[in-house]
Amino acid sequence: MASAASTNGSSAKEFYEDEKQLMKLCDFLRSSEGPPVREAIEMDKRVYYIKGEKLVNFMVEPKKGTKWPKDLPKFKSRPDAIAVCKELCGRQFMHRSEKVAKGELEVSRVRDFDESAYFTWIYEGNKKFSHLMTTCLIIGFLCCTCFPIWPNFLKVFVWYMSVSLLIFIFFLCTSRALLFLFVWVLGWECWFLPNLFDESLGFVESFVPVISIEKTKDGQLMYRVGVFVAFFSFCYWAVTQPSEFDGFVKGQGDFIKDLYAGTLLSDMSQKDKENIDKPKMPSLDDLLKKLESEDEEEKELSEEEAAEALLNSLVEDEEDIDDEEEKELSEEEAAEALLNSLVEDEEDIDDEEEKELSEEEAA
Repeated sequence: MASAASTNGSSAKEFYEDEKQLMKLCDFLRSSEGPPVREAIEMDKRVYYIKGEKLVNFMVEPKKGTKWPKDLPKFKSRPDAIAVCKELCGRQFMHRSEKVAKGELEVSRVRDFDESAYFTWIYEGNKKFSHLMTTCLIIGFLCCTCFPIWPNFLKVFVWYMSVSLLIFIFFLCTSRALLFLFVWVLGWECWFLPNLFDESLGFVESFVPVISIEKTKDGQLMYRVGVFVAFFSFCYWAVTQPSEFDGFVKGQGDFIKDLYAGTLLSDMSQKDKENIDKPKMPSLDDLLKKLESEDEEEKELSEEEAAEALLNSLVEDEEDIDDEEEKELSEEEAAEALLNSLVEDEEDIDDEEEKELSEEEAA
């Protein structure tokens, strides 16, 4: 602190010639207390950039409420701030960029600092926290992949925590919507934790403010009346039809009980679920049943084989009968052919005798 005070009396430029002090300044400028930066894509990578004029203005006259580090001297003149910015560019803490399109940058060939140009941060600060979070992420991933070998009490604990968180989120969203609906019907927009689902904010900022109330815009009277009539009709139905509504409430209670018991989507018995991590060895009954089933299969197969053999024997007998019939037919044809030849021979003999008789008569 003494060195910083003595430097305030002389020049901040000399103080930031030391690279360690320059790194401290960069840590401050890159923190939440530093100047606002914009996001863009440069060389297929998301980067943060700032205009040179805004950076110099912040270094010379920080915004109201900024907590400047006590061990870093402030800049009394604009030339000293510009000189330190040139030192940042020279030592590769940032580089000059040019806009190509909306949300896109490219590295500029010009390296000198200029207040009218844009500069992209290269310095990312202390990476210890980032490395620590990466290590925790890897360890958590390994623990999740080893979930099947977890002890049973840890599995039950994770299950109850998951179910409780799911029910809490469901009731939180439902209560926010009902609160908005009731107040909106009266002409006001009331949100509990309005920034809860805003992805652009951090974790703490998502819970600020706790509640917001604004008057509705003009022209929504008919919509509010319609919603009021629909809600009143539902309430009237719930009162006049208690049996159906009670059944609905009972069903929701059973649903939550099954959810905590782990039987909502379970397709296994409780015993199998408890012994899911134990090696599965077949019991004596299972082995006997398996042997019986194999014997029945063999018996069925033997019956099928016997039926097939019988069918084959019948087919062979039919083929033998067909062969015998064909053989008998061939013998009958041969006998008939022999008989025909004998008849033809007798006819030839008769013709010759008649011819001889006719010749004798003629002589």
